[in-house]
Amino acid sequence: MDATTRRMIEDAYHEAIGEAIGRGITLLNAHKEAVTAAGMLLSALSGLEDEKAKAAVVALNLRPQAGE
Repeated sequence: MDATTRRMIEDAYHEAIGEAIGRGITLLNAHKEAVTAAGMLLSALSGLEDEKAKAAVVALNLRPQAGE
């Protein structure tokens, strides 16, 4: 994954987790939603199958940042 794609995936993850937390969803479920959203983006950008894209996002080890 190139740096630009990685940054887009990270941005999608953090945007999705912020929105989920804003809706009152638990941190764990917000993280799951954000991984799924970022995986869908990666799948669309790269042509990877959904589960492979989601696994690639998980491998990035993204976590919520303070204040999200």
